[in-house]
Amino acid sequence: MPLRSAGSGKLPRDPVHHPLFARYYARVSVAAETRAGMAGVRERLLAGVSGRVIEIGAGNGLNFAHYPGTVSEVVAIEPERTLRRLAVDAALRSGVPVDVVPGAAEALPVKSEAFDAVVVSLVLCSVRDLPRALAEIRRVLRPGGAVRFFEHGRGGGQAMRLTQRALDRTVWPPLSGGCHLSRDPIAALREAGFELGPYRQVLMPEKGPRLPSSYCVLGTAWRPAES
Repeated sequence: MPLRSAGSGKLPRDPVHHPLFARYYARVSVAAETRAGMAGVRERLLAGVSGRVIEIGAGNGLNFAHYPGTVSEVVAIEPERTLRRLAVDAALRSGVPVDVVPGAAEALPVKSEAFDAVVVSLVLCSVRDLPRALAEIRRVLRPGGAVRFFEHGRGGGQAMRLTQRALDRTVWPPLSGGCHLSRDPIAALREAGFELGPYRQVLMPEKGPRLPSSYCVLGTAWRPAES
């Protein structure tokens, strides 16, 4: 399947432009596959997913190698050009068809109710308008479809949560590609009308010091079948 992001012609203006952070993230994320156990997290995130999938904020495409053969197609949305180019390379090595596409979570360039599953992995922390992004996820997901998520956010004791909020108001977002530490992805999914399935708390890294970015959740939510 041809990759639209790899074709000829002028690309639209990127909705996100963090070239320095993108290069840093690409290096750190590859190292984290083994050192922080992220490869195992990706396996659990995608186990059993099937049908037509849209992955939002695909980054450098590290999830692609973990999609099972039950997936018929992945449309991978990545707004940052440096990461998107790396994702195209990863897509060419994937065992399932992957189409890497520019776009923003708040305005997905796809039809409504077109996907059996949505995958979000360390992306809800950095979208500019979280309620709007979740509304878009609900729009493109068929009724009864699943959201697979692995996200970090608010966690720890009172001192840690105060630290997270202080960092969000100051240096963290501009240094980390728009990332926020104190968002609550579980509450946000509920408020957006999704039904929460099983989810678990995960610390990243599992061993070592607790960092403001360590508090993660891994799980599944559904768009209600009647909606």
